[in-house]
Amino acid sequence: MVSTPTVTFTFIRHGESTDNLRDVWAGWKDAPLSIHGMNQAKALGESLSDTRFTAIHASPLKRALWTAQAVHNAQLEPKPPLAMSPLLREQHFGVAEGNPWTVQPLAGVSLEEHLARGVYPALHERSQKFPEGESLDDLARRADQAVEEILMPYVWQAARSGEKGVHVAVVSHGLCISELIPALMKRDASGIHPGHHYRGLFNTAWSRLTVDIKGAKEGEPKEFSDNDPPPLEIRATDLNRHEHLKKVARQKGGIGRAEYDPKQQGIRAFFGGGDIAKPATEEGRSESNARDESEVDIQ
Repeated sequence: MVSTPTVTFTFIRHGESTDNLRDVWAGWKDAPLSIHGMNQAKALGESLSDTRFTAIHASPLKRALWTAQAVHNAQLEPKPPLAMSPLLREQHFGVAEGNPWTVQPLAGVSLEEHLARGVYPALHERSQKFPEGESLDDLARRADQAVEEILMPYVWQAARSGEKGVHVAVVSHGLCISELIPALMKRDASGIHPGHHYRGLFNTAWSRLTVDIKGAKEGEPKEFSDNDPPPLEIRATDLNRHEHLKKVARQKGGIGRAEYDPKQQGIRAFFGGGDIAKPATEEGRSESNARDESEVDIQ
């Protein structure tokens, strides 16, 4: 018999945004969902309608908030509370925001020279960042703060009350989620950081982690001080789940996914988009930010 986890966290990436169609750096730039993205979000909400969430937390950026609202709307009454936090926003790309990105930097040219020429290349080191923006290391620190301030209180409250079956949805962005997951997983009793391997969420795809208090039994409260919390067992049970996208019909009018362009074959390969000879982009995969779905080696 499978026991009910103390707390489950479902991390959800937003639907396709209008900037996902433009191949620009889109971090804090607040583009709305495209029509296609709205359909993705609706399908997501319907697919999760039988999952009873205790609470939903979302980035305040439109593409994530609207996706969260679609999930919230599909929940049964009484609906869970929906809260926003700027800690769940995407990585901030500073002066690159809204500008087209370039996959490969120019040979022998510094980042400063790239920017002077109006070229905004993909950055391949976690410590690198655009002026006025965040590095991946900066984002990891913000994600750690989000886990500590938003997620862990659900764990400690459940432990102290002897409750199990708490389920929290976190609606955010591809890069932010890729840092939130290891930030939570490193709190496992092993203390081992799982690394930065949790990239690759499709639009409106979700990944799920369970958190258990070692030795806890339902209905038996645990007493502990804030300075001496009980050990945790944390594991990833689902990664990049996107079955609901099969039901999403492509929009024939209005703003929708751009058609396949043979010139983008190299970019498809860079983003890990599968066989570059395929005649269409795989449903749910966007090619907007140079790292949100990429398999490029980031040091």
